[in-house]
Amino acid sequence: MDNLNAVFTDDVLTELFPAQRADNFFEALFGDASEGAYDIGLRFNGYDERTNTLNFNLDLIERPGCCLVCNLTYGLPEVFTRHPVINVNGLVADIENKLNGNARCVDWKLGTTVQQEKSLHSIPLTITLD
Repeated sequence: MDNLNAVFTDDVLTELFPAQRADNFFEALFGDASEGAYDIGLRFNGYDERTNTLNFNLDLIERPGCCLVCNLTYGLPEVFTRHPVINVNGLVADIENKLNGNARCVDWKLGTTVQQEKSLHSIPLTITLD
């Protein structure tokens, strides 16, 4: 577990959660990908030995000419939990595969949306390991 930053590189995070997924999400939601106000990216925040958890963020990055509205992003954890395009269950399974048998992902949860800055909101993804 000491070398997880080497496992979850920017390239691997993009592979796990490709940029196209945000467009697919907005296409499913609105019927038009260009209606989306943000892109979605996956960021690794490290391993917490005390709780035996991996910590990621689903970052909502404002698109040019759009506006991230807090009241729209705060309800997203519940939507993302169930939405088949976001597919958190599949994402967690793919993350487990990257651990190469060194740990098993036994549970996950999405936290409350956090406004990092005006154009960046983040939804914490915490994965419990066994």
